[in-house]
Amino acid sequence: MDKTKNTFQLIDEYIKTFPKEVQSILQELRKVIQEEAPEASEKISYQIPTFYLNGNLVHFAAYKNHIGFYPGASGIAKFKKEIDKYKNAKGSVQFPIDQPLPMDLVRKIVKFRVGEFKKKVPKKTKKK
Repeated sequence: MDKTKNTFQLIDEYIKTFPKEVQSILQELRKVIQEEAPEASEKISYQIPTFYLNGNLVHFAAYKNHIGFYPGASGIAKFKKEIDKYKNAKGSVQFPIDQPLPMDLVRKIVKFRVGEFKKKVPKKTKKK
């Protein structure tokens, strides 16, 4: 799906642009992230769903053939053995859309990222 023409403000707006079966996958993924990162806020960053906790915690997105999950380089490195069965890069992993998402793996990655981000000092906003 070409999302470049849309400007999303909310994760719900993003999810509603997909077919019902993909919406279900995205909502399930969102729920798992919310459960593991209840203190994180939701936002749209890079025009995809993002969870924020003293920085961008994780992102996710839907594509024609996969669900992209973006836990950053540390999230990929920490779980490299489990992630290697999927197409992946330094900060991302692609879960085939026609297979069940590995929610246990997603939970572990999000939990790990929350631990990292709770140690971070929140960025201070500059006063004008």
